[in-house]
Amino acid sequence: GVLQAAMGLPSVYTDHSLFQFDDIAGVVLNRVLQTTMSTLNAAICVSNACRDNLILRAHLDPTRATVIPNAVDPSKFTPDPSQRSSDRIKVVVVSRLVYRKGVDLLVGLIPNVCHALPQVDFIVGGDGNKLLNLQEMVEREQLQDRVEFLGAVPHVNVASVLRRGHVFVNCSLTESFCIAILEAASCGLLVVSTNVGGVPEVLPPDMNILCDATVTDLVEGVKEAVERQQSSNPVDPMELHQRIKTMYSWHRVAIQTEWVYDQIIVEPPRSFGERLSCYQSLGGFSGLVACLLAFYI
Repeated sequence: GVLQAAMGLPSVYTDHSLFQFDDIAGVVLNRVLQTTMSTLNAAICVSNACRDNLILRAHLDPTRATVIPNAVDPSKFTPDPSQRSSDRIKVVVVSRLVYRKGVDLLVGLIPNVCHALPQVDFIVGGDGNKLLNLQEMVEREQLQDRVEFLGAVPHVNVASVLRRGHVFVNCSLTESFCIAILEAASCGLLVVSTNVGGVPEVLPPDMNILCDATVTDLVEGVKEAVERQQSSNPVDPMELHQRIKTMYSWHRVAIQTEWVYDQIIVEPPRSFGERLSCYQSLGGFSGLVACLLAFYI
């Protein structure tokens, strides 16, 4: 931040995360962001929720924050209905199995769905410190024949796992975008997801059943998805794929990103006085340190 500004170089920050304001780590990180981004030229955020979060955390000028959503390579995430079971409904979960990804919700969701819907099985891909919780639940509920654990799935193999499913479940407690549900929809799966962060912005309502971050609501969401997939008018995997292909493209992301850089590259560098004014506006210890660094660099 301070060094780059002193050299007269424009800067762009790309944000993919959501952070809280009510814990020590969040408070410290937000203060660091305010200091390093006080002379920022532009910020790129992957969703409107991410943009709002960054503006509040970094005290950023809203006119300098642009939303450019992530995308998916549709040629790598294509449907193949022949890979699906014809007599069972497969619910797929591919995620890091950690607290932030809502694994505790998944521990409650799976037995409730299995007991209510005997035609449904789960495929769980991923690894993490919450894997043991899931395995213990499966043993306790005697669901070994209903839940398949794949372990860590390399990204190159994710599409082949998704193609086996009818429904994809995302239980995340916080997400700035969630590219996983985009990949699932591109493979033709109906998505059930917690309504958190930027998730509602990713897919239209007919592709994504949004739920509160509770076991009860997620169970109802999965029931609705299974009912739709077993109805006389289930989701057409190829139609979903074509719509995703139209909506999202890395080429479009590249063009929009290039535009942001083109805008800032023509901005004149901030003078020493302007930079000092930015640092003084921070106040407190961090503002003093930034001002001292500006004098000595």
